[in-house]
Amino acid sequence: MGIQDFGPNFSLEKFYRARDRARDLTFELASRIRPGMVEEEAHRLYKDLSRKFGAEKQWHPPKLRFGPNTLKNFRDPSDPYVLKDEDLFFIDIGPVFEGHEADYGETFTTGKAFDHLNVAATSKTVFEEVRDFWKEHRSTGKELYDFAEGRARHYGYHLNLGNDGHRLADFPHALIHKGGLGVCEEVVVPNAWILEIHLWNEPRTFGAFFEDILTDTPLS
Repeated sequence: MGIQDFGPNFSLEKFYRARDRARDLTFELASRIRPGMVEEEAHRLYKDLSRKFGAEKQWHPPKLRFGPNTLKNFRDPSDPYVLKDEDLFFIDIGPVFEGHEADYGETFTTGKAFDHLNVAATSKTVFEEVRDFWKEHRSTGKELYDFAEGRARHYGYHLNLGNDGHRLADFPHALIHKGGLGVCEEVVVPNAWILEIHLWNEPRTFGAFFEDILTDTPLS
């Protein structure tokens, strides 16, 4: 089986449905996160919402990062931190629905600080520009992240290549491929990969994260 193949149980309809449910879960969780909370409280909220939304399991543990913890790589432990009135946080979740993996991540703000709003918006902008570049050029994973790095610099941010994208499929995708999108030397096919954009501001005091399926199908 090649690194971009799909298993016999893969359903594109279920895959998209899992993605949409994960996005809805993300936005409901974000709406419940308030200044004064710590990440452990957000994790408890997520556990409750996972049950409400019908998640069967988590293919990766949720990463709910507040303030300076938004600079962390996926496997880094968070430091104790209380969310402030003017702050930002990101949500990165990996629930499984109907036997299919979802992976959605986005950055949110608790105030109106320009620097926070800008980095959050730019993480999504760079994602969209990389996706459009891929649609036009049908690039390899390495080419996508070379392009992403340049776009991040254009906006005055550093692209964290320690958090790149990965395969996604019916559970578990690890049976197909465990490597990152950034080192994929094949032309990237639609609906097989998650594209991750993790930006740091130049003083490296906070970051922003956005991820979604790399697809040429319009998603809400």
